[in-house]
Amino acid sequence: MAPVGGTAVQDHVALAEIELCGELIIAASAARERLSLESIDEVLRVAEERGSGADQ
Repeated sequence: MAPVGGTAVQDHVALAEIELCGELIIAASAARERLSLESIDEVLRVAEERGSGADQ
């Protein structure tokens, strides 16, 4: 049952994942052929994450 009073809990990680999935779906639907792994990485901004030091 939902809490009374309208309190909304936001999971920022889940929201970011949903946004990335949406961007991937849009890219896939606009492509004429299957997306390459490089294209998928570009849509998901994988290189940006690696370059920003997210591993540290």
